Amino acid sequence: MATAQQRMAAGGYGEARAARHLTKQGMVVLERNWRCPIGELDLVLRDGDVLVFCEVKTRTSAAFGSPFEGVSPTKLARMRRLAARWMEERGVRAPEVRFDLVGVLLTGPVDQRIEHARGVG
Repeated sequence: MATAQQRMAAGGYGEARAARHLTKQGMVVLERNWRCPIGELDLVLRDGDVLVFCEVKTRTSAAFGSPFEGVSPTKLARMRRLAARWMEERGVRAPEVRFDLVGVLLTGPVDQRIEHARGVG
């Protein structure tokens, strides 16, 4: 069983890999790990004119399911509330907003799988 410190390290590494993956697809990272009293947004990006709020789930094994299985309808609802709060605090209005998920499976030091699901919420 991984310690809390190991899970945090894997999560941070997964978020960095996800950010790199998304920027290679042409997205621009606006913010990482934005926090407020009701929660945290992993990544806020711009994809052309679309404002993207992205949840990143990292797993070191598929034993407990895919990374996407860690995102519940409750988590997606919280993401929507967090996105509204982020836009309000930043004074941002976007013609289109999208919610994405990135799953990072770290099965070894070199063997990694990244999946990107667009428009999930």
